[in-house]
Amino acid sequence: MAEAEAAAPATEAPKKKSKTLLWVLIVVVVAAIGAGGALFYMKRSPAAPAEKPKPAQALFYKLDPAFVVNFEAEQLVRFLQVTIEVMTRDPLTVEYLKKHDPVIRNDLLLLLSNQQYTALATAQGKEQLRARALAAVRAVAAREGGEPKKIEAVYFTSFVMQ
Repeated sequence: MAEAEAAAPATEAPKKKSKTLLWVLIVVVVAAIGAGGALFYMKRSPAAPAEKPKPAQALFYKLDPAFVVNFEAEQLVRFLQVTIEVMTRDPLTVEYLKKHDPVIRNDLLLLLSNQQYTALATAQGKEQLRARALAAVRAVAAREGGEPKKIEAVYFTSFVMQ
C-alpha cells in the first residue's frame, strides 16, 4: 500500500502542471484574440480624419477693356457697361484665355447686346446673365480646343446700366 500511496502523488503532479499549462494557453489565446481584434478595429477606423487636399489658388483673367453695348428698352436706347473677369485655378487656362480673348469678347458682346433692360434690372436677371456668360466662355473653350471644365466662374466686377 505504501507503493500505491507513493505512486499517487507522482500522478497528481503532472495533472497540476497540465492545468497550469492549460490556463496559460487560455490566457495567451484570449490575449491574442483581443490584440487581433484591436488591430482590426484600428485599421478599419482611421486614427485621424483624412484632410481634404486644398484646392489650388484661384486665378482671374480680366477681359479688358470693359464691354459697352447698347440695347433698346421701351423705345429708348440704353447702354450697358460691364467689366468681366474669368476665374480658373489652372495657369495654362489663363494663357488659353489670353490667346483666345478676341473670340471670347465677340461671343460675350453678342450675348450682352441681346439682353432686355427689364430683365437686367433684377438681381436674378444679372445672375442668369452671369450663368450664360460662363456658358459662352466655356463654349469657346470647347470649340477652340481648350478645357471648359477648368473655367470655373465668370464675375461681373462692374455693371452699369443707363
